[in-house]
Amino acid sequence: MNVITNFLRNKSSACALVPFITAGYPNINICIQVLKVLDKKGADIIELGIPYSDALADGPVIQEASQVALQQGVYIDQVLCILETVIPELNAPIIIFTYYNPILVRGIDKFISEISAVGVKGLIIPDLPLEEVDYIIELCNLCDIELILFIAPTSSESRIQLILSKSPGCIYLVSSCGVTGLRDNINSKIKHIADKIKSTTSKLIMLGFGINTCNQVAQIVNWNIDGVVVGSAMINQMMGKLPQETLDSIGEFCQELKLSMNKKNTYK
Repeated sequence: MNVITNFLRNKSSACALVPFITAGYPNINICIQVLKVLDKKGADIIELGIPYSDALADGPVIQEASQVALQQGVYIDQVLCILETVIPELNAPIIIFTYYNPILVRGIDKFISEISAVGVKGLIIPDLPLEEVDYIIELCNLCDIELILFIAPTSSESRIQLILSKSPGCIYLVSSCGVTGLRDNINSKIKHIADKIKSTTSKLIMLGFGINTCNQVAQIVNWNIDGVVVGSAMINQMMGKLPQETLDSIGEFCQELKLSMNKKNTYK
């Protein structure tokens, strides 16, 4: 069952807000509190990244957060403990973002069954080879987890069609080339890609990479997008602050982003 797709399809707002944070950053206790704050302040879905030392798709902000978490010994076991603790208290479903190598090292079957057991509903693997997608989807389906595939703005038409044909339901559309991080503008080509996907399939679309302001979110709400992922800008709200300042800052930012989604038709 594609829980994330069904959640996006039945959401109350025009577009879902999907904050991203790194598991265990700035420490496990604050991370758990941040997840609860995001859930209360407007997050529809929460994307949680497993810290990884060779995160090629991540920009400097997320890489730094990963390094801080890794230095404190936050690996898959610790992430599972975080999820086991916090998921029963959340309304927003959790998507795990992780690279393929940590999954292979742990064992694909074991990893997927473990995250399912603690209540994870979605999985994103940015460097998953397309040749291995079918097997991962089969395992995810057995555990009621939705595998979410990537489409980049540089993808050829034939590759986009192949990814769409394999996708269980929801697509992660990358808003710009390169790694995650803060950007001043959103590539207007993305709207055209989203329109084309929606005109030929029933797939739902989450847009991520580089989205960091309320104005950008208000603009995207007018497009054929079902969910907006905000990562680096979210983690920026947590950097260099005392614990209570961190919770206040990220909660306020989440609330502002959610309110900006009501500005439909303000930006074209």
